[in-house]
Amino acid sequence: MNIAVIGSGGREHSICFKLKQSKQTNKIFCIPGNAGTSAIAENINIDVLNFKSISEFLKNNNIKIVFVGPEVPLVKGIKDYLEKKGFFVFGPSKAASRLEKSKSFTKQLCKKYKIPTAQYKSFSSMKGVKEYIKK
Repeated sequence: MNIAVIGSGGREHSICFKLKQSKQTNKIFCIPGNAGTSAIAENINIDVLNFKSISEFLKNNNIKIVFVGPEVPLVKGIKDYLEKKGFFVFGPSKAASRLEKSKSFTKQLCKKYKIPTAQYKSFSSMKGVKEYIKK
């Protein structure tokens, strides 16, 4: 099967490396990829936020599974968009990505539902940080 990996970092290189070892993998495309991924996948120069171009590429290349690594396209809703186009996407939805996007949101959620987590403070300015440190 043909697989696409979206991203250009070390995480995406590791994903491509492991996918390459599968006998079920025919071809791996990495969007946009990096120097390391070019040795094990075909790098495709498409902006990770250009969902329409990515979707067209996936369709034209008979991609069966898409792995999304970077936070930004996930937070912007790439999984939701591509799933509506009929692709199987490995990664969190836009709503679930909020946990990674906003640490303050995640901490408040943990507190609300009594999920154990480290103590935290949120500040809206450096002035607040400085005042907290003085205490």
